[in-house]
Amino acid sequence: MTTAVALLTVRPATAADVRAIHDLISRHVHEGHLLPRRVDEIALHMHRFVVAVDDDNRLVGCAALAPLGRSVAEVRSLVVSADARSQGIGGRLVDQLITRARSDGFDRLCAFTHAPGYFVQLGFSIVPHEWIPDKINKDCRSCALFRECGQYAVMFPLFQAPQSCVPLASLHG
Repeated sequence: MTTAVALLTVRPATAADVRAIHDLISRHVHEGHLLPRRVDEIALHMHRFVVAVDDDNRLVGCAALAPLGRSVAEVRSLVVSADARSQGIGGRLVDQLITRARSDGFDRLCAFTHAPGYFVQLGFSIVPHEWIPDKINKDCRSCALFRECGQYAVMFPLFQAPQSCVPLASLHG
């Protein structure tokens, strides 16, 4: 059963959200798309999270922006409560992370996901894992599922290079 979310606020997480973020992530770990997070880990990195809160002040979604290096950051812990899915909440959370990543000076935003089609719909491109060596070196090499996790790497360029091509219309004109 899907509950319609009439009013929704997407905002930076606060210390008061830590337990609700932990509970939301924990409730969805069994789906196999999230890594478990400890309460103390969430509290330590709470400033990285954005949350979606419904009109009853219930936390229905969260996502974190994790720096991997000087030029790339990662979308982590993106989850929307099962009863609030298919309403664009995940996209709104990712949009907030894109805005934050740009303002923090990152060049690219990446994610490692079992659902690459979702991210492609948001403007990401599927790329080889090797294109994100910061992630491989920081997290993947020490993972028990290294090279066997089944995740896709997706990338979103945060800044577009200026067009250096001649507009097609000028060639026919």
